[in-house]
Amino acid sequence: MSAKYVFGALAAIGTLLPLWQFLPFVRDHGLAPQAFVGQLFSTPVSGFFGMDVIVSAVVLWVFIFVEGRRLEMKHQWVPVVASLVVGVSLGLPLFLYVRESYVEKYPRTTG
Repeated sequence: MSAKYVFGALAAIGTLLPLWQFLPFVRDHGLAPQAFVGQLFSTPVSGFFGMDVIVSAVVLWVFIFVEGRRLEMKHQWVPVVASLVVGVSLGLPLFLYVRESYVEKYPRTTG
């Protein structure tokens, strides 16, 4: 199985699992940013994970734009938006899926 399909499956899992946890919050509170941030940082452990994901998202965005520019990829903003809507668990494998598809379509010689 090619890496592209593994990344596609991981993008699906990275969408379903976080939304499985987030949708009950939306059901109970609506889209309430203050309640979301309050719950995210309500304990040191949850704050640790929140900060880890925020830093990981910023690193991902830099990687997307650096690697995307290097490969001259189009629509680099799509995985960034995906990471904002769902999370890094979707944004990263989606970018890697798109990158693999691009590399397959436009192979480059090195050296």
